[in-house]
Amino acid sequence: MELLEKVSYLKGLCDGLKINHETDEGKVLVGILDLLGDMAETIEDLSDEQFEMQEVIDEIDEDLGCLEEDFYDDCDCDCDCCDDDPEFYEVECPNCGEIVCIDDSGLFDDGIICPNCDEKIDLDYDECDCGCDCGCNE
Repeated sequence: MELLEKVSYLKGLCDGLKINHETDEGKVLVGILDLLGDMAETIEDLSDEQFEMQEVIDEIDEDLGCLEEDFYDDCDCDCDCCDDDPEFYEVECPNCGEIVCIDDSGLFDDGIICPNCDEKIDLDYDECDCGCDCGCNE
């Protein structure tokens, strides 16, 4: 039974018992039943609104999923084919001895500037043994 039906049943029982609405006890029972009726209506309204909101949320989630597929080139494979994150390499500055991190975009520059001593660091690819496909061994 739904909430409103249960409250209506209780009101029918109250009427069937011929409770006097003029007595203090009768006024309390009728007031409680009226309050229960109002609460049941409010709960059912909230339940309906929640159901409608859940449908809208589900539609938004589907739309967002489509947008993610269109704008993010993520694949589900375990390979590195879709990894656009730069790799970082550590290089020791021959001038000051500090370790400098450079990303793979700076590998083929004429040299990099040490952020510690502001001197140019020349990269010697002849000694590279990283095994990557960046072309540093060519």
